[in-house]
Amino acid sequence: MLGLANVHPIRQSGTMQAPTDPSGPLRRRPVQQRSRERFDRILDACARLLDEVGYTALTTKEVARRAEVPIGTLYQFFPGVDGLLGALAERNLGHFAHRLTRRVEAERPRHIGAMVDLAIEEYVAMRRAVPGFGVVDFGAIGREDPRSIHLLDAALENNAAVADRLWFLVGGLLGDGDQAAARVRLHVALESADAVLRLAFRRDPEGDPVLIAECKRLLRGYLGD
Repeated sequence: MLGLANVHPIRQSGTMQAPTDPSGPLRRRPVQQRSRERFDRILDACARLLDEVGYTALTTKEVARRAEVPIGTLYQFFPGVDGLLGALAERNLGHFAHRLTRRVEAERPRHIGAMVDLAIEEYVAMRRAVPGFGVVDFGAIGREDPRSIHLLDAALENNAAVADRLWFLVGGLLGDGDQAAARVRLHVALESADAVLRLAFRRDPEGDPVLIAECKRLLRGYLGD
């Protein structure tokens, strides 16, 4: 799998706090509304272009052209392609956490199996509908170089960072035992889900329903043990 380096969410509130660490992949974060609109337009253009050409052919020049902004404006926010991918992965993770939080508040899952179902359903829905999500969800899919596996956090690999940031939602359903061990189990579950869901979407652009169901069954059994 899907922040800026060394920034963690405020778990107590049930929401994810916007990262502000200047050492992350952004040169600066927009403050004024006009800058925020340009920033979002650049990421939107990046996401659409990823669906067309993939991350290996992505260029800042073409992203700027598609976003209808000067290349200098893009570089005011992003140092390069890796910065674009990191910011997009962070935004995807924020959207995923928001969607999942809304499902949790509406359905109040009482056990980890129900939470697994909600999380996988929201991920699959985003994979089907969100531009660029099939190329960069919470990291560059299929890209394993050192930079790409640390898009969300300078110290943690992407799935470990996702597990850390979703802990505020699922931690209470993983039992009252050793919290460190439970966090490891959550990380392992995310790695497993990542592999199975990649296979599901390789077999079927909409996600093989049999494999999606098997992914749910796998995680329910593992986390519910």
